[in-house]
Amino acid sequence: MMKILHTADWHLGKRLQEYSRLEEQKLVLDEICQIADQQEVDLVLLAGDIFDTFNPTHEAVELLYKMLRRLSKNGTRPIVAISGNHDSTQFVEAPDPLARELGILFYSRYDTIIPVDKLDSGVEITSSESGFVELKLPQFDFPVRVILAPYANEVSLRTYLGEENREAEFRNLLAKNWQDLADRYCDTAGVNLFVGHFFFMKEGEKPEAEPESERPILHVGGTQALFTDHLPTQIQYVALGHLHRYHAVSHSSIPVVYSSSPLAYSFSEADQEKKVVIIDAEPAKPVSYKSISLSQGRPLYRVKFDELAKALQWLEENPYCFVELTYETDHSIDAATRKAILKAHDGIVNLIPQIKNPLGQQDFSLQVADLGKDMVTLFQLFYQSEKGQEPNEELLGIFKEVISQNDQV
Repeated sequence: MMKILHTADWHLGKRLQEYSRLEEQKLVLDEICQIADQQEVDLVLLAGDIFDTFNPTHEAVELLYKMLRRLSKNGTRPIVAISGNHDSTQFVEAPDPLARELGILFYSRYDTIIPVDKLDSGVEITSSESGFVELKLPQFDFPVRVILAPYANEVSLRTYLGEENREAEFRNLLAKNWQDLADRYCDTAGVNLFVGHFFFMKEGEKPEAEPESERPILHVGGTQALFTDHLPTQIQYVALGHLHRYHAVSHSSIPVVYSSSPLAYSFSEADQEKKVVIIDAEPAKPVSYKSISLSQGRPLYRVKFDELAKALQWLEENPYCFVELTYETDHSIDAATRKAILKAHDGIVNLIPQIKNPLGQQDFSLQVADLGKDMVTLFQLFYQSEKGQEPNEELLGIFKEVISQNDQV
């Protein structure tokens, strides 16, 4: 039985506004390496969005190489890594000739063909063509085949597919190409896998929401979301990246699974449990798989308070996290309250005032007749029209000071 670890969306170098996540990424990647060792994993699939930007920092690149070397066990545990929509295709593939010696196969360009080779570790690349690689691990008497589907823009897909058609036709062309690869290589004598960075869904179902931190790829290469019916029936497991929540698009004979990102990267992911997936696979049989939760990194919380004491108590009780705190108030958050909240915790990313509206539904919208009124009155009317309440004395004082300075100029 071959054990496979599926992970995705590392987004190395990612920041949460002004907060770096690099130290947390070191911790959670170390956790993934430990899981791979504990589970005695034979093969790793990394399904795209390795970096967060096309030009990652030196620190992010160094972290990737160190962790992949460790995860590969110095070449004895192969890693197949594809690019996502956040990755530069040229940057991701640049280290491939050297990385391949450690059993790390980077794949990001559809016109790339991974060279057939036997590595010092005993791992063999026994067959390869555009969008496909077959590996033979020395501890198994059967091969593992992987259809490779990194993110690609429309130009890349046109070059790869040799077609000018768009929209639904792109779906059909991709499906046909994947099916052709499967028909040529994916028989019942080996383990057959698919690794991709696309937006997959069941036809007719509501699409899964993309995370706030993601660049939408609903239109990939001119197409809408791809459907699970486009996947070859010979495939035993589909390892996907892009959506940051762990979930299976399909539980049928072909599991189609998003492993999740290893950390929560936006507050839309605040309630998500992050995971990796372990797959047990052998030829000609359905795979079994399980998710393993990740515990490292600072969790993200969205909280709401209307009393300062309650807010400060919660912040004291939850020191290791990032917080989006909404504070309900009759007026804007005064300087003393804001200072007390921000001083109480080092991970407050957003402090959002939620203004109560004691003035009900009164209409304070500005009228043409109001334009003859003085600046302070106009400001009061504008504030009432936007906030549904009077500006407090502190805010009025600041406004008066601003307009007095302007008058002096």
